[in-house]
Amino acid sequence: MGKRDELIAKYADDLKNKCKMTPDMDLLTKVTIGCGPAIYSADSETVAASQASELELVKNNFLVKKLGLKDGPELMAAINAVIETYGKSERNKYRAVVYYMLTKHFGKEKAYK
Repeated sequence: MGKRDELIAKYADDLKNKCKMTPDMDLLTKVTIGCGPAIYSADSETVAASQASELELVKNNFLVKKLGLKDGPELMAAINAVIETYGKSERNKYRAVVYYMLTKHFGKEKAYK
């Protein structure tokens, strides 16, 4: 099992146990691959949910650019809802898991087909 497969298994575990969701493994794999090298860096593999600048980057670079959503207050509301689902006290909020939940939230699975 390669490093990426190990990470995907870890993300699936987070979705099941911390977020109480049954992951769509095909979509989770595609979202993880879409994160590129960010998943291998300790600094960029997680989302710093307490930093407004980090949440802005998620909104602009992922929701607007990748998923093609129109900027508006509902985007930040969705990010906050995902952070809440993951658990505010959860220290490591993995980028791929956050992106996966946002993709599902907005029904934008087609962005990864």
